[in-house]
Amino acid sequence: MSILRRPLKLALVQLATGADKSANLAHARAKVIEAAKAGANIIVLPECFNSPYGTNYFPKYAEQLSPPDSSESFKALSAVAKETSTYLVGGSIPEIDPSTQKLYNTSLVFSPTGNLLTSHRKLHLFDIDIPGKITFKESEVLSPGDKITVFETEYGKIGLGICYDIRFPELAMTAARKGCFAMIYPGAFNMTTGPLHWSLLARSRAVDNQIYVALCSPARDLSATYHAWGHSMVVNPNGEVLEELEDLEGVAIADLDNDKLEEVRRGIPVTTQRRFDVYKNVAE
Repeated sequence: MSILRRPLKLALVQLATGADKSANLAHARAKVIEAAKAGANIIVLPECFNSPYGTNYFPKYAEQLSPPDSSESFKALSAVAKETSTYLVGGSIPEIDPSTQKLYNTSLVFSPTGNLLTSHRKLHLFDIDIPGKITFKESEVLSPGDKITVFETEYGKIGLGICYDIRFPELAMTAARKGCFAMIYPGAFNMTTGPLHWSLLARSRAVDNQIYVALCSPARDLSATYHAWGHSMVVNPNGEVLEELEDLEGVAIADLDNDKLEEVRRGIPVTTQRRFDVYKNVAE
């Protein structure tokens, strides 16, 4: 059973990014410090927060993450997590594996001491074709990850996915059944899929698993080649939206506590009513 050991403040930092990686990292650092000063214990950055989003940008902005000193973004994230004494989910950055030359969309999570807790390579690549609306194929340049990511904090366990991963409910199901009290998804839905499904998917994953769900988007920049939907949000285990931004830059902070988890599970006890004698438990 997932438990939140004590209350916490979760902050989502909705950023706009430009072509200058160093400027993007400096901007992210400033906003993380702002969120920490507002009392946040866990801070989340958006998908591709250090670069423009697009298949044509990934190779240029990709960083080698091992050894850590070889990555400008790794060092910046580690330093600000330590400076603010917060858990930092570093959105995602383009990663290159020097041994294979494969590119990944990767999220790095740091502890309040600046140590790397875990990394998550986006499992499901965003390959879609909606006629007359949008065509996008991450698989043209990116490779998929191969593991479900759960990390431990002093507050409890948290599951991590990136953007398109949210459309595959098995990740959140598995994380919840492994004891996670929340799923966090840095993501960059667009102006077609955002209005359709962004909020719906966040609320669905929360209600399905009776956990908190957080989605952190880039801010919308209509001068960029990719227009993000924005609307970073935190949803509680009852499917209620606790905090939601619009499309501009901002920081959303929500209070999370175990009382809500227990209240929802007592009222609608799906966690004890599943019929694994009839259908498979995907977490096994």
